[in-house]
Amino acid sequence: MFAYLKGIVIHKDPTSIVLDVNGIGYQISIPLSTYERLPGINQSAKLLIHFQVREDAQTLYGFHTQEEKDLFLNLINISGIGPKMAITILSGATPAQFKNRIVAGDVNALTLIPGIGMKTAKRIIVELREKLVGVDDSIPGDAGFIIDSKDSDEALKALLSLGYRRTEALNAIKRALKELDADASVEKILKVALNKM
Repeated sequence: MFAYLKGIVIHKDPTSIVLDVNGIGYQISIPLSTYERLPGINQSAKLLIHFQVREDAQTLYGFHTQEEKDLFLNLINISGIGPKMAITILSGATPAQFKNRIVAGDVNALTLIPGIGMKTAKRIIVELREKLVGVDDSIPGDAGFIIDSKDSDEALKALLSLGYRRTEALNAIKRALKELDADASVEKILKVALNKM
């Protein structure tokens, strides 16, 4: 329903902000990373919004960057992780730090976050690692391989649409490119990659 809200900061604290948008005050829950980038009181701010409707509440969650919002959405899709917990997790590290912990499988770092036990930390790593590997070039890991051409990227999208997991697809393309010329077509990359699956 809401993509973003832009208005005047009426109140802010590390967990929430009140944004005046054309005379209506919206109370928005935010992570600490967003709070640290907010302007002062009575200044204009724009937040990307996730609007959640439940039987007993309607809540707005705001983010300074699309990266923060995407991580939040990934987190709340994990069984046992609600919006409040997702905000707490995002408040405990920058998006880059959090992604690195997931890809590295750093269970201990995740359990330092209040409310995250060993089982939940392992579940987060299992469910998010594949989504994050290959998405951010700065992330190390077993698929630290970077898609650096349009044809390779198209081949990756094709494999994902066929139902292959991202890690499988990336590894197959990596092996295929070792055998092919740098200017290989999408079709050629796909053909060889499928033989490597």
